[in-house]
Amino acid sequence: MRPEDFPEVTPKPELTLPIHSATTFVLVRPHYPENVGATARAIKTMGFVALALVKPGRLAVPEHEMALKMAVKSKDVLLGAPLHDDLAPAVASADWVVGTTSRRGVSGVLLPRELARDAVDRAARGQRLAVVFGNEKTGLGEAERALCHDFVRIPMAADQPSINLAQAAQLIAYELFVAALEARNRGG
Repeated sequence: MRPEDFPEVTPKPELTLPIHSATTFVLVRPHYPENVGATARAIKTMGFVALALVKPGRLAVPEHEMALKMAVKSKDVLLGAPLHDDLAPAVASADWVVGTTSRRGVSGVLLPRELARDAVDRAARGQRLAVVFGNEKTGLGEAERALCHDFVRIPMAADQPSINLAQAAQLIAYELFVAALEARNRGG
């Protein structure tokens, strides 16, 4: 299936900033097709269209009925997502690879807002960013974490180890978009 096979596919976002073309969201071993589709929708609402999947579970493929159902007005992002056998080729073109983590004890972890400000500055200099999200249950494995230059953690007020995959992608995409808007408004 291709994006043009679906009549409700929408064109690229109207507002495009340097951070949009510089950023790829990478889902590693996603398990649930609903999360894959919802992630496509979440990032597109913030103007991002580059999504890549690494070794998705048997059901977590873009063509799955539930992935398509959740990708409201973003089937182009979902069906355009390349599939990779491992993380290395998915992040090969990125200058800065940032993994998401909910693990405690990882030092030097960025907050989403810090990540966003740095990413916007890097995008303005022509650098590319890959934001890497791990499996819903197990996160990123050791080999995958080794490919990341930095890590970002979404702070939680409750003693909850993590949030839904699509929600996490939405929060990161939102922070990137807002930081890019602020930079544009400052003339930077």
